[in-house]
Amino acid sequence: MYTSMFQKIKVACFLGATCIVASCTSTKDVVYFQDADQFETLVDDNTFSTKFKVDDLVSIHVSTLDPEASAPFNLFRGAEEGIGMRPEQVNYLVDKNGEIDFPVIGKVKIEGLSPSETKDLLREKMADYLKDPIINIRIRNFTVTILGAVNRPGTYPINGEQITIMEALGYAGDIGIKGRRDNVMVIRDFDGTKVYNRINLNQKESLKSPVYYLTQNDVVYVEPNKSGKTQSNFDQRASIAVSIISVLITSTVVLLTRN
Repeated sequence: MYTSMFQKIKVACFLGATCIVASCTSTKDVVYFQDADQFETLVDDNTFSTKFKVDDLVSIHVSTLDPEASAPFNLFRGAEEGIGMRPEQVNYLVDKNGEIDFPVIGKVKIEGLSPSETKDLLREKMADYLKDPIINIRIRNFTVTILGAVNRPGTYPINGEQITIMEALGYAGDIGIKGRRDNVMVIRDFDGTKVYNRINLNQKESLKSPVYYLTQNDVVYVEPNKSGKTQSNFDQRASIAVSIISVLITSTVVLLTRN
């Protein structure tokens, strides 16, 4: 009886050791930019700039030395709803035609333009009305979504005009130990068409990838590595089986101790 029980214990221990070994992750798999040498210089020649897309919410504020002259170009809501209420500037939605409906000058197509290009276009259209206007532009609904084997998956609002994939992963608490850094997927939308790109963050050349800089509404998906996939294959029945084996081992030890 004891011999049979010891054999079961050995099998259980072997299975447990096998699971531990299988769940181990190589150090090389979790190191970013592992081929970069010490003090190596890599010139950033990435010419990325954020471009406006359909459904973007854009904040545009125009100012000049003459506030009364620029006032018609700035729309506010809430100014007349009550004394003491702070007015809120109206944001402009890029419609399905890639246009915004701007005060005084009407429809302006900004889809595919960068903020700096949009400023130049607006200055050109305002030339008959304003002298040397100062234009501030900001995307109000810039978000990126980080999913998969990261520590804090979710959708994150972004301040500013651009963000790198490394900064975005920082928002999500970095890639987990069971996530693949060599095959991160970035899903990007171009006029309703989804484009899938992959980037290897283990290599320094990823800094030159077209998706190293993210755009608004990008989705970043981190695939689990072999260890993570192996772990996910254990279902509830496996957990119950492990619990039963633990009980058997404990009971056997107690019986042997008493005898």
